Amino acid sequence: MLIPCVAAAPPAVAAAPTVSCTSGKAGLAAKLQKDITAAMTSRKGTIAVGLRDRGTNTTCTLRQSTAYDSASVVKVTVLATLLWDAKKHNRYLTTRESTLAKAMITKSDNNATSSLWKQLGVTKVKGFLTAAGMTQTKPGANGYWGLTQITVRDEQKLLALITAKNSVLSDNSRAYILKLMGQVVSSQRWGTPAGAPSSVAVHVKNGWLSRSTHGWRVHSVGTFNGAGRDYMITVLTQDNSTMNYGVTTIQNIAKAIHKDLVPTTTNTVRYVPTTTPKEAFVAVPSGG
Repeated sequence: MLIPCVAAAPPAVAAAPTVSCTSGKAGLAAKLQKDITAAMTSRKGTIAVGLRDRGTNTTCTLRQSTAYDSASVVKVTVLATLLWDAKKHNRYLTTRESTLAKAMITKSDNNATSSLWKQLGVTKVKGFLTAAGMTQTKPGANGYWGLTQITVRDEQKLLALITAKNSVLSDNSRAYILKLMGQVVSSQRWGTPAGAPSSVAVHVKNGWLSRSTHGWRVHSVGTFNGAGRDYMITVLTQDNSTMNYGVTTIQNIAKAIHKDLVPTTTNTVRYVPTTTPKEAFVAVPSGG
C-alpha cells in the first residue's frame, strides 16, 4: 500500500478567517459573502463583521467573538444601561441625564459619558450586560470606559435589542436610543451608513482610538429600517495605520452590504458620508 509522504512538506499557513453568511433568500448569502470578501481584499488590519437582516433571515459573521477596545461605540451600551436601570426603578430620566445622554450619543461627548459611567458604576453596567446576554463584553477598569472589550456578537445582540420588542428595554427606551442614534452630527455619520439607500432610516454610533499596540481601532455600528427593510451592521477593526484608513475599510464593506440588501433602482439615492470624518478621542492610560 502506498502511503503519501508529507514529512517534508512546509508547515501550513493558517487560512485567514472568511465571512460566513446564511439567508432565507435564494442566492443572497453567496452574493454577500463574495461582495464583503471583495470589499476587504487588499485591506490591511484585523476586521470583524456582523450583519443581520430580519426581512430575509440573513446573517453574516466574521471574527464574531474577537475582542476589541470599544472606543466610543460603548456609549450605546452606557445609554442602554441608564434606561434599563431607570426602568427597574420605575422612573423617567432626569433633565440632567437626558442632557448628558443626548450629548453622549449625538456629539460623542466624552465628559458626558464619564459622568454617566461614574453615576452608574461598573456593577450596573455588568447587570445590564447580563440581562442583555452580552456575555463577551467586559467593562473597562478604572473609569476607562473606552477600553471596554466588545465583540461583534455582543454588539449585534445590543442592536437587536434596540430594534425589536423585548423584556430588557422598554419600547420607550428603544425609541429613545434610536432617536438619538438618528441625530448623530454629520461629521460623525460615517462608517456603516455609507451607501445606505434614502428609503431607510439610519441610526449610527462610531468610535476610534489609537494605542501603542494594534494601532488605530476604528468601529461603526448601525441599524437601518424602513420601506420594508430591517437590518443591522457592526464592523470592528484594528491594526489600521490611520483613522481614515479604517473608515475606508468599514465604508467599503457597508456599501457592499447595502447594495446587496437593497439593490439599485432608478430611484435609489445612497448616503455619502462626510469626507472629513471625526470622532471624540477617548481617554486611555498613559503609555497605553
